[in-house]
Amino acid sequence: MAAIHATNSVVRPKGVSDESKLLFAKEVAKYPSDQKQSAVMACLAIVQDELGYVSVESEREVADYLGMAPIAVHEVTTFYNMYNQHPCGQYKLNVCTNLPCQLRDGGKALKHLESKLGITMGETTADGLFTLQQSECLGACADSPVMLVNDRSMCSFMTNDKLDRLIDGLRSTASNESTKEQL
Repeated sequence: MAAIHATNSVVRPKGVSDESKLLFAKEVAKYPSDQKQSAVMACLAIVQDELGYVSVESEREVADYLGMAPIAVHEVTTFYNMYNQHPCGQYKLNVCTNLPCQLRDGGKALKHLESKLGITMGETTADGLFTLQQSECLGACADSPVMLVNDRSMCSFMTNDKLDRLIDGLRSTASNESTKEQL
């Protein structure tokens, strides 16, 4: 299994910093001056890296910067799973809920995760470690049920046993990181 990196679970103030706006400028410079709106996805990724999620307020700042209607930025934010619209846990688990995964025990995998974590889809565990989300097709139907961890690591053929090992391993990793920080 590929290494799974923790998300930035620290929630910072809602405003976009001047440093991030400098990064916006670098992204905008990649496009012709009349097409700066093409940098919207990169700008949203910068916001998420800085704030931990993309708030409605930060969508407005991106829209103002790029000369776009706020609803156009919001449409991008809500279309893609990679943008968090609220603070998430350290580990974001996107479970594919599309039909092929459902036909191959995706529903069972989701129910198992809900039971193991004590949350339902869209919620975050009380300890802030896990956020469980649904995802549309992840493009690995032949490997279903599948899930994506922190928008980077694809997990395939997710049996209950594999799900248990994944969750236990992530908990252990988080615990070890916490112990190192305390030292």
